[in-house]
Amino acid sequence: MKILIKNGRIVTASEDYIADLYIENGTIAGIGRSLEVQNPHRVIDASGKFIFPGGIDPHVHLDMPFMGTFSSDNYETGTTAALHGGTTTLIDFVLQTQGKSLRNALNEWQMRSNDNCYCDYSFHMAVTDFNDSTRLEIREMIEDEGITSFKTFMAYKGALMIDDRQMVGLMEEVKKQGGMVTVHATNGDMIDYLVSKFKAEGKTAPLYHYLSQPEVTESEATGRFADLARYTGVPAYVVHMTCEGALNQVRSAARLNQKVYAETCIQYLVLDASLYEQNFDGAKWVMSPPLRQKKDQEALWAGIQQGAVQVVATDHCPFKWEQKKMGLQDFSKIPNGHPAIEHRMELLFSEGVMKNRISLNKFVEVSSTNAARLFGMYPRKGTIGIGSDADLVIFDPERKHTISVAKHHMNVDYSAYEGWELTGKCELVLLRGEIAVENGQMQLSKGFGQFIRRNKVTGIA
Repeated sequence: MKILIKNGRIVTASEDYIADLYIENGTIAGIGRSLEVQNPHRVIDASGKFIFPGGIDPHVHLDMPFMGTFSSDNYETGTTAALHGGTTTLIDFVLQTQGKSLRNALNEWQMRSNDNCYCDYSFHMAVTDFNDSTRLEIREMIEDEGITSFKTFMAYKGALMIDDRQMVGLMEEVKKQGGMVTVHATNGDMIDYLVSKFKAEGKTAPLYHYLSQPEVTESEATGRFADLARYTGVPAYVVHMTCEGALNQVRSAARLNQKVYAETCIQYLVLDASLYEQNFDGAKWVMSPPLRQKKDQEALWAGIQQGAVQVVATDHCPFKWEQKKMGLQDFSKIPNGHPAIEHRMELLFSEGVMKNRISLNKFVEVSSTNAARLFGMYPRKGTIGIGSDADLVIFDPERKHTISVAKHHMNVDYSAYEGWELTGKCELVLLRGEIAVENGQMQLSKGFGQFIRRNKVTGIA
């Protein structure tokens, strides 16, 4: 299919200019002023609009088993919502079951994802049981499957958490094979202690989910992870960073000439812990780590500006209200997670660019390009260049709209951002040269989304 996009303002992580784009056979074939194309299938006038690379969300949980239930967005609904919000590629997490192999876990996730996705996708492998057999599978995942990042949990004791001995062993093997280790960095032992303490005192409201995970649990674990990564030399990435204390651990690592990559999520930039004071309604925002304080928002925005935080993701893991009510009498039984995959790009533009917290180039960098670079998809994904996939968002920077459960496409019966008024809207989204979303309507068929095999980790220059 030949598509010519005229007069758009093309914005990448490093450039900002007005030009035409010519798309053929799924990739960008031409960029220039006043391009002439014979017999295009479609000409799109993008005058007055931005053209961004398709968003990349490297932290989502679709159809994920958790706390006796499953996250409510499956691969069909979750990838639909992603495209409506300008995200054209996502990376989900395969969770190893303790006592079973990585291959067994991958097979399970492939059964849910294969032929069900609208947007492109890849996987991280979450290692919850590192042993001699698991060690032998690391090379197989990287070389044969194109899965080059391995997640670890320092919390969720008895289910997902690994100890420091396993962590060091995994780091050494992943370093040897050319991958990256990522981490959920919170101190699981301290959290377990505080959860038990509050419950024994009869304190069961969602507020105590927040109080059981104070900032020190995250800052301590982040520092410990950074130290282990420095010792082993493995490329290291901290997921869903929420607070100033954890960010300062990353800064401390930089002073030792170590690069620890950091991801935050859109909710930690725009929401705060006061939401937990709404009795059980606060369950809508129960996630781990929890929302933090206003001062942490300021620190994270500064970290983005300074280059200490490289990626803004979502940790999208929605649960319907009836599922959240599993914890009505006990905050520790509230499924952790909230819906955001559809709103990340527009929230980041409205709250970041429009409020002069970040530049347009920085917006593209943290919403797309850095994730592509870090996770082995660049320059196929994450930029606008000759030969790159034609994953594009034509964006109206002036269009105002309101977030509401009545309008979103996520499979969840409330919105974590109900009534938020935004400036800037994804008007038209393309995936590999095909119109994906136009006028709020999905144009692709289920199964169009492809699994993206990723290259070995080289980091960000």
